[in-house]
Amino acid sequence: MALRIGTRASALAMTQAGTVADMLGAELVPIVSEGDTSTASLASLGGTGVFATALREALRRGEVDAVVHSYKDLPTAAEPGLVIAAVPPRADPRDALCARDGMTLEELPPGAAVGTGSPRRRAQLAMRRPDLHLVDIRGNIDTRLGRVGHEDPERALDAVILAAAGLERIGRLDAATELFDLDRWPTAPAQGALAVEVRAGDEHLVRRIDHAATRASADAERGVLARLEAGCAAPIAAMAFVEDGLLFLTARVYRPDGGEMIDSSRAMPIDADAPAELATLVGVDLIERGAARIAPLDPTVPNAPDAP
Repeated sequence: MALRIGTRASALAMTQAGTVADMLGAELVPIVSEGDTSTASLASLGGTGVFATALREALRRGEVDAVVHSYKDLPTAAEPGLVIAAVPPRADPRDALCARDGMTLEELPPGAAVGTGSPRRRAQLAMRRPDLHLVDIRGNIDTRLGRVGHEDPERALDAVILAAAGLERIGRLDAATELFDLDRWPTAPAQGALAVEVRAGDEHLVRRIDHAATRASADAERGVLARLEAGCAAPIAAMAFVEDGLLFLTARVYRPDGGEMIDSSRAMPIDADAPAELATLVGVDLIERGAARIAPLDPTVPNAPDAP
């Protein structure tokens, strides 16, 4: 019997889970979550958990053998009885601007309407281009792209910001008019990475597709979120990578209006404990430098994802 991989039913989720299924010779089982059918904001629905809950319930019931998440969509708290058993190689972690008439961010005219539902992206935009009009949007990639240059003035946007990984996975990377450099524009913790979750004890089913460098980087980035106890309104970015036996981590906390930013960078030799230790060092440094003063760090609010 083929391994059964549960996934959200959206086109993007089916595509990215399909890459995991192909690696494992598995079959896909689509599962619809509340987040896929509701038009309410992610924060009001309960943050990231809205996408993960339906998948995890199907996994616990034995309807599937593993589930695939966008790693950045998962709350940082461990889920009892379940384990992230594999993190495949990461896709492009950058953000992409998709603008009318091929414009870059600097070429957008003053007052241009830019759509994003991410507090982190809003803060970064406000810091770089405070003259822009920021519009809160939701929807899948095609829905968002469809608003760029829309004929209806009430729906028209001059640009949207999306994850390059999502665009690439559904064959729409040609819509990007600019890819933001990670040094100036770090992205959401674990952006571009997938997480394959199984019931505890079933790790052997998927462990062979685990990519050590991607897992270490994504876990270090997510560890900063956990250390800061950051809620869904906190504009936080993080980027980690492995090079020459070292794990490097940079994280930034923004004031929601883009008026201030605090960052911290550290590196250490990579081993099993490095992601957690590095995240603690960076997180403590951010707190000591005033992260809680400029950003809403609320442990009672679930971590929330940037949209695709």
